Amino acid sequence: DQGDLTKIGRRMAEFPMDPMLSKCMMAAEKYKCVDEVITICGMLGVDNAVFYRPKEKGLHADNARKNFHKVGGDHLTLLNVYKQWEETGFSLNWCMENYLQNRSLKRARDIREQLVEMLEKVEIEQTSNANDIDGIRKCVLSGFFYHTARLRKDGSYVTVKHPHTVEIHPQSALFGQQPKLVCYHELVLTTKEYMRQMIEVKPEWLLEVAPHFYQSKDLDFKGKMPKGHGAAAGSAGGRGGTGSAAAAIDVDA
Repeated sequence: DQGDLTKIGRRMAEFPMDPMLSKCMMAAEKYKCVDEVITICGMLGVDNAVFYRPKEKGLHADNARKNFHKVGGDHLTLLNVYKQWEETGFSLNWCMENYLQNRSLKRARDIREQLVEMLEKVEIEQTSNANDIDGIRKCVLSGFFYHTARLRKDGSYVTVKHPHTVEIHPQSALFGQQPKLVCYHELVLTTKEYMRQMIEVKPEWLLEVAPHFYQSKDLDFKGKMPKGHGAAAGSAGGRGGTGSAAAAIDVDA
């Protein structure tokens, strides 16, 4: 009531980055995947400059990008890129072969190293669990819970709060899959308003990570998927996806 920071707020303020990314870091402590979230924060900190696409080799660049795609969405793809680059000993030649911006990856590594150095100050242990895909996505959602959009019956997307129409970016790992519910890093306005850097999430996670913002009534299910759509959700049972119809977002709008 007096405008003071909470304990979590004071810890978040120690990190020199967007508060939403700092909140992801706080959640990573809970889900024990701090190392992975630090890497994702570093990759997000280079302003979507990880991949490049020369016009004369557009098809090759697109195929190279798709080879990095991971089930669950773009944040996991960025994590995959960094881990593979790290395994090559941070090779410049490997970056060139895979149409990756070496300068951007080095910048992401610098950001990551700065964040690692700050962990002791805020008393966060550098835990790691690369296999907990759901936990990593919950961390992202904890910081970006306001940035959510749901699939409508016509196959388009609408933001969950204060509804307006948005689209999946063509370069996203989720493009063409049409998951029922997504969390995005930012919106980019070109010919349409596109969601950039996004992950597939489960509706019930919203109540878990942001009960102060979402209520059960926000998650009522009153519709069916567009015919022939929802491949990501339909095949998610064996891939850690979000195929839960029982608590799916309302797709009637």
